[in-house]
Amino acid sequence: MLHELRIYTLVRGGAPRFVDLAATVGMPIRGDDYGKLVGFWSSEIGKLNQVLHIWSHESWEARRENRRRMAENAELMENYAPQIYPLIVRQEVRFLNPQKPIVAPESAGNLYEYRSYRTGIGKSREWLEHFLEIQPVREKYSKNVGIWQTETPDPNQVSHMWAYPGLDVRNETRAKLAGDSAWAEFGKRAGHCLEEMDSMILVPAPFSPLK
Repeated sequence: MLHELRIYTLVRGGAPRFVDLAATVGMPIRGDDYGKLVGFWSSEIGKLNQVLHIWSHESWEARRENRRRMAENAELMENYAPQIYPLIVRQEVRFLNPQKPIVAPESAGNLYEYRSYRTGIGKSREWLEHFLEIQPVREKYSKNVGIWQTETPDPNQVSHMWAYPGLDVRNETRAKLAGDSAWAEFGKRAGHCLEEMDSMILVPAPFSPLK
């Protein structure tokens, strides 16, 4: 299984228009015919004017075939692409190897936190092993949505996603977690692997499978 994370930086104020076009034009045309949509979000805190979407492909070969077929979809290329291209300032694509199955929240109406870390050279696997081992402790406070190791463009990147009913719950959860001795011990064991850490708070689009 391969997950494709696409991050688009948009013109100032362009995110609502982009999400609306995806909902009313893009998704009705493409559906899950060229990869299955895992989630679709716009940024709320972190780098602004961004949309992020994750697509699932069975393999690298399937992804290449999906993109080839999508490029041949005249309705997408003629009716959808010309409307969204003027909104896009920058595109980034990350290919992610999922370390566990995606687990959707039990209820809708959530904010999502996507955390991405850059490890030292050759340290990503070590950090992931520690992180996967500590999940029973971490999930006492909130349930994990997904954990990934980046295949490309940065093989020393790991990331994970969490869902919260609101920012207050997220902040309370993080405060409780900071006081857990087992979590603190994990930080001592695995912290040396990390060099940079980023976090984004995301709002799911109305049509996102993860809500």
